[in-house]
Amino acid sequence: MCQNRVVFKQLLQAKAIDICQVDAFRMGGLNEVLAVLLMAAKFGVQVVPHSGGVGLPELTQHLSLIDYICVNGRISLLEYVDHLHEHFQHPSMTKDGYLIGPREPGYSIEMVPEGIDRYTYPPLNQEGWWASDEARQVLDRQAIKLPKQ
Repeated sequence: MCQNRVVFKQLLQAKAIDICQVDAFRMGGLNEVLAVLLMAAKFGVQVVPHSGGVGLPELTQHLSLIDYICVNGRISLLEYVDHLHEHFQHPSMTKDGYLIGPREPGYSIEMVPEGIDRYTYPPLNQEGWWASDEARQVLDRQAIKLPKQ
């Protein structure tokens, strides 16, 4: 994994990587990822999109499908973390170890309003997760203070 298409190009040209792990949240979005998918196909390097955080499986399911359908035509691995999907309007899903493609249009990363209201920081009110004892422990440990309302 690296931060942009330029570094990926240099690594691919130098034959320095065997697996290309694109991360659309760290890179410049879909357009930059598409450039890397095409370069990886040219150099015969397998792409395994990074899906290790909140919302990444929802995002990378599209990258994997684009790579399969439009670029190299081979089924590939897709990193998948099975938690926090309940916070998304259209969560990614798997069955028997395989991705089930999205059924709705869009990029699948729209969050449910309840989750946004509950976890927005700084909090919009004195309710939700940030007002809980669990949050207080995190805030105290990090020396973060909630703004006065």
